[in-house]
Amino acid sequence: MNSLADDFFENTQKWQSELKVLRKIVLQTGLNEEIKWKQPCYTFQGTNVVIIGAFKDSCVVSFLKGVLLEDSEKVLVKPGEESQSIRFLRFTNSKQILEKSALITSYLFEAIEIEKAGLKVQLKKEFDFVEELTNKINEDSNFKIAFESLTPGRQRAYNLFFAGSKNAVTRQRRIEKYYNQILNGKGILDCTCGLSKKMPACD
Repeated sequence: MNSLADDFFENTQKWQSELKVLRKIVLQTGLNEEIKWKQPCYTFQGTNVVIIGAFKDSCVVSFLKGVLLEDSEKVLVKPGEESQSIRFLRFTNSKQILEKSALITSYLFEAIEIEKAGLKVQLKKEFDFVEELTNKINEDSNFKIAFESLTPGRQRAYNLFFAGSKNAVTRQRRIEKYYNQILNGKGILDCTCGLSKKMPACD
């Protein structure tokens, strides 16, 4: 167990009892418990495998390479149309989790075997930038150089965030908010204060 994770599970306001049940199941697989992106994250030899999280209407186990799981029971959920890798197991009460505990454990061990085998998700490399981002790249040469210097993964993360709003004004505001961060070569999830112990990610 992790003391920071202890704090998360004791202080979380949503789905506390359900999250604690999920935690117990995940820890029984031997995965290492950490806190990343303010959520309990479970790793195998330093690689992120699953994240436990809570939404308004449910709690989930997110398999970061879920698309590679066999999913024999066809219960994994795709979080969004743009998601190429992550898949959820979604729950709304503790009884439901306990009834599926064997299945959850099976999927967890399969995810660990995927890491042991060194399997990678083949992400699509080509994607269209949202209009406001394309305009910014074309108008601002410094921004263009900085953005195109980011890794494809960081570019995609920014683009998905900017495109996440249906409002053009909001999309523009998001770009301006992260303008300096992009100029500094930082990804949207990278540490900007310099105090992270998990550089370049923010812990």
